[in-house]
Amino acid sequence: MARLPPDFRFGAATSAFQIEGAPAEDGRTASIWDTFCRVPGAVANGDTGDLACDHYHRMPEDVALLAGLGLDSYRFSVSWPRVQPGGRGPANPAGLDFYDRLVDELLARGVTPWLTLYHWDLPQELQDAGGWPARDTAFRFADYAELVHERLGDRVEHWTTLNEPFCSAVLGHVEGVHAPGGRSLGEGVRAVHHLHLGHGLAVRRLRAAARRPLDLAVTHLLGTGDPATAHPADVAAARRADAFGFRFYLDPILRGGYPADLNGDLAARGIEIPVREGDLETIATPIDTLGVNYYRSMRFSGTDEQGATSDADGLPVTRALPHGGLPLTGLGWEVMPHDLTALLLRVSRDYPGVPMVVTENGAAYEDRPDAHGFVEDTDRTAYLSAHLAAVARAHAGGADVRGYFAWSLLDNFEWAYGYDQRFGLVRVDYATQRRTPKRSGLWLGETARRSRARRTAG
Repeated sequence: MARLPPDFRFGAATSAFQIEGAPAEDGRTASIWDTFCRVPGAVANGDTGDLACDHYHRMPEDVALLAGLGLDSYRFSVSWPRVQPGGRGPANPAGLDFYDRLVDELLARGVTPWLTLYHWDLPQELQDAGGWPARDTAFRFADYAELVHERLGDRVEHWTTLNEPFCSAVLGHVEGVHAPGGRSLGEGVRAVHHLHLGHGLAVRRLRAAARRPLDLAVTHLLGTGDPATAHPADVAAARRADAFGFRFYLDPILRGGYPADLNGDLAARGIEIPVREGDLETIATPIDTLGVNYYRSMRFSGTDEQGATSDADGLPVTRALPHGGLPLTGLGWEVMPHDLTALLLRVSRDYPGVPMVVTENGAAYEDRPDAHGFVEDTDRTAYLSAHLAAVARAHAGGADVRGYFAWSLLDNFEWAYGYDQRFGLVRVDYATQRRTPKRSGLWLGETARRSRARRTAG
């Protein structure tokens, strides 16, 4: 494997709703995911995040596990309805106290905190007022960001505004498979713009309030998207998919505007991005780091299964296809580390000057614990090894990539999959809440230790 830079960071990631539990303790109110979990059929087996990994009560144990593995960084998210119940008004001191203790626990064990402000748990009251399709939510988010910073800004350097706006907007408002379960392209487009606006407003607030140098970031779910063939219909479909799934998210933040071809694609559907005067300047407020979440890539076809190139409304077909012939994870996702290299090189080429961190990468497999709860997950270990090698190749090719966070530290509530899918470096027995590091976690920690040893020796 090519060498990673001496100061490269190795960590693991989680999110509040997926691990914390304690949904009604110490003043926390409901989020859209608490509500969505109660919709019949929305989540596998009717699972909820009510207990999850009980991290709210077991946080010191989990931080000790992370540090014991040898990882030097921890990416976690703050629960908006825990910190600011209802999404408006003053902070909830008890909610902030939890994250205050978490940050202190991390620092005491030599682990750098990487804080994400929003990982999909919008307060239900804000959803009732319109949610992300409503412009006001962007301003409520900036208020919330400032409340968190007032308490933690003296000790936390790394701040990420949003995790995967694509999932919040498209999976949540267009495809209906994530909270709040909407199915409207127009609402999804409005949600994307207001997520971007909330990001820009928050970056400005945090920068103005900073008491120390801050590393401000946003994290996007990205992948490559090639045409299925050289046929013009497939090439056009890949271009549309790239506009909607890639450049829609990076261009406004890093180039100061939405792609012209995307605007044309949306106009053909009678949809307009609700940009107001000053929005694009706010959204393009400079950031310090771009977070890249990568799991897989797709090919795109411009014909449907019957060979038609237009849908019932006369609009062009854009159909995602697997590549085929590749190994699969437990979710049936193709394992494509070579595309992670290509992705990082593309971002470096098309959006130069912004350092990157791989803020999520991992795989679900059908773990089989032994009698002691240990999982010899050679498949996940191989996955992580191949993707770290892909990051190293990208770095050798000129991509300024500075860290890698495995998803996830713990087996947890995996959104619509409930508890059926396990991504963790650490196994969680949900019946007893017992934690047991897996082979993959031990391997990643040892890799991090070797990297630090080279840094010290060099």
